[in-house]
Amino acid sequence: MAGLFQSAAGVPGGAAVALDEVEISILRSLAVQLLELIGPGPGADEAGGEQDPLAALMADGPTEPPSDPALARLFPDAYGGPGAGRDAGTREAAAEFRRYTENDLRARKREDGLAVVRTLDSLATTGEGGAVLTLTPEQSRQWLGALNDLRLAIGARLEITEDEDGDELYALPDGDPRKPMVMAYLWLGALQESLVETLAP
Repeated sequence: MAGLFQSAAGVPGGAAVALDEVEISILRSLAVQLLELIGPGPGADEAGGEQDPLAALMADGPTEPPSDPALARLFPDAYGGPGAGRDAGTREAAAEFRRYTENDLRARKREDGLAVVRTLDSLATTGEGGAVLTLTPEQSRQWLGALNDLRLAIGARLEITEDEDGDELYALPDGDPRKPMVMAYLWLGALQESLVETLAP
């Protein structure tokens, strides 16, 4: 393997990727930052600890979109997207939809991020300083979600639009402070694409 996902031997529907220690560390750090960005769920105590399941079940979600651009990319309005005309009816429908769906969406994104951290933490690196990460079909789905969320969040921080030319990103000079984040964005994209191709029927 060359650092991209392939079918996992002996795990039907699973995927595997060879990672060195630096890649493991970067992926784990990015996943932890994603979890911090998403934040604790409803029902969490003041320290962000264990959730009260009943409180989480009964809690209404927010009705306004997040002010943070990265969170706004992760939790967009369901109606009247960015730049679209938003009359009072559209705003009300978007607020109501967000109220009943955002908590569940945050919980799913949080679980996906936690799955990345847990699977990376379970790796026993080899003497060469790396390891092969093998994912079950369920873990693969969670990794796909987390990789997508990481790219959306980093893309928002870099102000990358959906039609951004990848060649322009590669051409940034090494001294550009955005270069490390751009390289992470492109690498995550390659991982995501290889995982999608691996899991395709």
